[in-house]
Amino acid sequence: MQANTATLDQPTSSCFGESFRISSAALPSPGMTAARSTITPLSWAFVVTIAQIVIAVLLLAPEGPLSWRYSTLNQHDSYWFMNIIDRGYETIVPPINHKVMEVSNVAFFPAYPATAALLHKVFRIETDSGLLITAQIAAFGFWSYFFLFCERWNLSPTLRSLGALSILSHPAAFFLIAGYSESMFLMGLLGFLYWSTSESRYAKVFAVLHGIIMSGTRIVGIPCAGIPVMQSILQKRLFPLRQHLSVMTMSILATFGAGAFFTYCLIRWGHWDMYMLTQSAGWGIVPDYLAIFRPSSYRWLVPALNNPVEASQLATSLTMVAFIIIAIVEIVAALRSETNWRQRIGLYAAGAIIYYISISGVACVEMESMLRYQFCSHTLIVLAFLHFLRQLRLPPLPVRALATATVVLACAAGLIVQGWYVWNFTRANWVA
Repeated sequence: MQANTATLDQPTSSCFGESFRISSAALPSPGMTAARSTITPLSWAFVVTIAQIVIAVLLLAPEGPLSWRYSTLNQHDSYWFMNIIDRGYETIVPPINHKVMEVSNVAFFPAYPATAALLHKVFRIETDSGLLITAQIAAFGFWSYFFLFCERWNLSPTLRSLGALSILSHPAAFFLIAGYSESMFLMGLLGFLYWSTSESRYAKVFAVLHGIIMSGTRIVGIPCAGIPVMQSILQKRLFPLRQHLSVMTMSILATFGAGAFFTYCLIRWGHWDMYMLTQSAGWGIVPDYLAIFRPSSYRWLVPALNNPVEASQLATSLTMVAFIIIAIVEIVAALRSETNWRQRIGLYAAGAIIYYISISGVACVEMESMLRYQFCSHTLIVLAFLHFLRQLRLPPLPVRALATATVVLACAAGLIVQGWYVWNFTRANWVA
């Protein structure tokens, strides 16, 4: 992605010299251009985040006082995060063999509850509110980086709108503003990928900070930290190794979020892998790293609306089909002409890593929650494909109209399903 950076990273400058200050005064200055290219994405991110919250709380949450309706965005895993905030990490060794948060709660990475705890202590707000506000600030961060990527690539307003709608309409998109860690992980991941491909002066510092959030929120953030190294090798070839040292250092530092958690577990309980042990004992997670190759992992039944496990199973299958189709399209396009695929390979790679590790972890529990995990891969696929579409020759108007109508209809169906899920989720029913 380094060959096509944003206005933020390479601000334009006036073509006039210093001696023509009066003549060039009417032209936008580099600072004004850079500010505009930042303010516009942030404004759209704010609008989308607020829209998600308003629709969920005012239209779909159960009847009651506004504060009560807002609090219903905390359900299921949210209570485990609140338990960690209020009590800290606690467990017996070995961990208990079923889910009891008062006995063993080391089944969640710390970045999300730690940030919410900081908000809780600094601003003296309730734990449940702090959890939601943290997730929603992170959702704003995620949408900010989505629109910043769009700005960097100079996408048309139509592509930006359809891309955002494609993400918003995913049935699990509401988890961005619920008391879950999806938004913080995605903010850290997109921020890491955005700054790691920037030429700005302090880009690598920002990349490391986002990488620490990423790896401190989800275990899958650890392999994702290596994506810049892969991109560097693809662009510069493997040898000499010294040309990759700065990128390798950045990637290693980005794993410190997870590293700090593992170190804490080793010092306190003598087991660096207490998270994995707790997942295995309490949740029955036994990783199957060959699950992605097993035909039995893919099921094609149209799920009943009240059967979230079937929805997760279908999402697993559809995502694999999407990866296969995109791979074919990208390969054919690359063979026919230069498509700058190296600029988006990191997004595809991150989506594939998340998909592979997720399916490996939940295959043993019939793909439960895969709909939610697949949402992270979905956002990366959408963003990468927007970059691909940007490079295509503009098709005839009828083709564009048909494609737009198809996307809008599919998104409308997705929003209806998501509305049903939000209605159930805010009433404490399990959806993903």
